[in-house]
Amino acid sequence: MKAVLYICHGSRVKEGCNQAIEFVRQTKTNVNIPIQEVCFLELAKPTIEEGVTRCVRQGATDMIAIPVFLLAAGHVKHDIPAELNRLRNKFPFVRIHYGQPFGVHEKIIDILLERMEEQLGEIQEDAAILLVGRGSSDPDTLRDFQKITQFFRYKTNFSDVNKCFLVAATPSFNQALTQALKRNSSQIIIVPYLLFSGLLMKRMKKTIQSLETSQEIILCNYLGYHPLLQQVLIERVQQVNETIEEVCISRFG
Repeated sequence: MKAVLYICHGSRVKEGCNQAIEFVRQTKTNVNIPIQEVCFLELAKPTIEEGVTRCVRQGATDMIAIPVFLLAAGHVKHDIPAELNRLRNKFPFVRIHYGQPFGVHEKIIDILLERMEEQLGEIQEDAAILLVGRGSSDPDTLRDFQKITQFFRYKTNFSDVNKCFLVAATPSFNQALTQALKRNSSQIIIVPYLLFSGLLMKRMKKTIQSLETSQEIILCNYLGYHPLLQQVLIERVQQVNETIEEVCISRFG
């Protein structure tokens, strides 16, 4: 029997975990697989092991493990696979198939644009836009975020679009914000490429509130668990499910 295990990050902020659970609950209704569970990599329960165990107790023999993460950084490439490998040894009769995170996807660019439109009646011609990622030391993650920035610039035709990061990569958010202030743009629009409400959003708000400037600084909402993200998540589940079916056909004809 097939199962889907949705692996979310987890957060010290309870609201972030509740948002993830509700997002998965809504997504499950559009996935035609009998067993579906949600779990967290860290900072919250159920853990990955608890999630796998719940699926097994319901009769799972083929499990699709999907990382509910924006990009394939260290957690997606190392931490989650290591835990799944350990659980493969614990449950050798269960085939665990690992899927992909949201990744670079046009639908996510559409969400970013929607978040801007929510905050702004009109965007000035000289507006500076800061696309803010969490940050990572993983070169593939940084490369993907560069693609997202280019995709965003191409789709919007905004000329002054710059990427920056909150941790582990440069330029930092503070550096990029300082440079934008020096350019004396009439608007500085900050667009967080973050999945849920958490400490990083609070840190940005605090930084902006501490500034003494007459320039208009607009902090847009984080991506959130948007309906378009549900569509991307369903795509990721279907990709793995189709691979499983293809393997079954090749084995049994």
